[in-house]
Amino acid sequence: MSAVSEPTSDFYDAIECAPREELEALQLTLLRATVARVLERVPAGAARLREGGVTGAEDIGSLADLRSVPFTTKADLREHYPFGLLAVPREELVRVHASSGTGGKPTVVGYTRHDLEDVWAAVMARAMHAAGVRPGMVVHNAYGYGLFTGGLGFHQGAERLGATVVPVSAGMTARQVLLLGDLGGQALCCTPS
Repeated sequence: MSAVSEPTSDFYDAIECAPREELEALQLTLLRATVARVLERVPAGAARLREGGVTGAEDIGSLADLRSVPFTTKADLREHYPFGLLAVPREELVRVHASSGTGGKPTVVGYTRHDLEDVWAAVMARAMHAAGVRPGMVVHNAYGYGLFTGGLGFHQGAERLGATVVPVSAGMTARQVLLLGDLGGQALCCTPS
């Protein structure tokens, strides 16, 4: 791949301003790696891929072949609850999050250290940067901390970005207002409703 320009204050990562050809080459490489990992490590996912005509990563010749990759649905997550779709041994998980389970069983997601530190925190930092958060800013995180992924995701992303995090969590509106003013919150992360 060719070298890309250094990121500016407008971009979090150099890949964001890479030429389209370079982005598509990276996407294809990562898609093939994901397909290979699922075929090798996730029996239920491998069966679904084979049903869709994908028997190896080499079957993905271009990004257009993404059409042949079957979706994972909420029903799949429930059917293989709690850990039936893991691509790593359960012992490699360092954290588990889950939905509330209002539609039946909760949707469980397991995370490895790599998932949390190298992927999730980076993605959240990139999203927050795109929304205008910059290093040194005060981020008031009013998402709940617990089984729901929001609070910890925004927290880690803001720290990765170099912001100061106020981990207030949800509820207690009067305290939220007090701390936003007293601690100088410049970005508010919360449920929009």
